[in-house]
Amino acid sequence: QVELVESGGGSVQSGGSLRLSCAVSGNMRDLSTVGWFRQAPGREREWVALMVSTSITDYQDYVRGRFTISRDNAKNALYLQMNNLGPEDTAVYYCKGTDDLRGRDYWGKGTLVTVSS
Repeated sequence: QVELVESGGGSVQSGGSLRLSCAVSGNMRDLSTVGWFRQAPGREREWVALMVSTSITDYQDYVRGRFTISRDNAKNALYLQMNNLGPEDTAVYYCKGTDDLRGRDYWGKGTLVTVSS
């Protein structure tokens, strides 16, 4: 069983930065695809950044150039570096891991990011 736990959320002013972490229990190498999603108040959850294998990344246009996804299999951790944050980035951020071989998705419980203007 794989469990994901996010941390690193908090309150920051516009233009600030945060680094989210996602601790993965179990073998992170089983998660072929990992990603970060977010859900703003009154909106549906949406993907923000994805990483396939260890090198292929993709980002939503509105975070491209500001957010960076990375993973460290040795530390069983996934990260999201967020720079130049704006109020529109306020949301609960979730990490997700997919075990494509077994066809299973794993979600964390989320961490809140609040950006004030």
